[in-house]
Amino acid sequence: MSTTTPFPALPYDSWTGTRETLHRFVQIVGKVRLAASPRRNHWWNVPLHLTGRGLTTRPMSTDGVRVFTIDLDLVDHRLDLTTIEGGRWSFPLAGHSVATFWTDLHAGLAALDLDVRIAAPTPFDLPDADRPFAEDTEHATYDPAAVTRYWTLLSQVNLLLEQFAARYSGKTSPVHHFWHTFDIAVTRFAERPVHFTAETDPVTREAYSREVISSGFWFGDPDTPEPAFYSYTAPEPAGLAEAALEPTGARWVPARGAHLAVLRLSEAQATGDPIAAALAFYESAYRAGATRAGWDVEAADCGVGTTDPVLNPTQTRQEQQ
Repeated sequence: MSTTTPFPALPYDSWTGTRETLHRFVQIVGKVRLAASPRRNHWWNVPLHLTGRGLTTRPMSTDGVRVFTIDLDLVDHRLDLTTIEGGRWSFPLAGHSVATFWTDLHAGLAALDLDVRIAAPTPFDLPDADRPFAEDTEHATYDPAAVTRYWTLLSQVNLLLEQFAARYSGKTSPVHHFWHTFDIAVTRFAERPVHFTAETDPVTREAYSREVISSGFWFGDPDTPEPAFYSYTAPEPAGLAEAALEPTGARWVPARGAHLAVLRLSEAQATGDPIAAALAFYESAYRAGATRAGWDVEAADCGVGTTDPVLNPTQTRQEQQ
């Protein structure tokens, strides 16, 4: 019987070339999803979701009739483009540059008679944002072993976030993988609207049109060069960064004029129970933001995963008050 370590280590510098290549592969697939899915509030139609073997766009269509799906199989390391009629186009992920990945995927779309128009065929919010995917021959590294570690870690964090999501009975997003920033998250919402200035970009206006507390995990960046759990509250209430966080090692860091709660993966591992540590971190960051923002924390508590007052004593006590 095989065993899997909770949250396997994935040092930031150990897979730089592969991470940068895979991120652009995922962005290309995500942009197909953006072009071929009906609009959902807070852009919930756009992110990718996890399967038992990798990432999926979920079923989508450009005309409302012909259904197709793109799956990134991170076990066999293949892309699978399939249609509802049984059509299939598949190719290995290893051995591709971003340019040839773009070309091969579009060859498959054409072969299966799928008319997908990507509005911005360039990377989003990456250093080479001005270079078209079709011209990127620089990013061509794909280490299957590193991708397997990424996939294992991503899968385990996905389950952790599902467990954390079950504690909240208010409006909450799915657990989803953001292809643009290469992280995975779940977001809790309050129904109070947020009013932006006319100059605010439309992506931000929709994503943060209500008060939110987002909890997630990302694989590192130049500012935090290792995988880490994170949480933020938007808009940020006064005094947030003064709140205590759990476990020891978690901290608030400045981020784009606000504050981000961060627990590095190595710090969670050092506790001896990284799953409990990560859940304690998410809970402490959520309560710090929710209480200071004036959310009704107790009314939304769903700690045992149910709102049925017979099964959830907390709900029974709340209804009696």
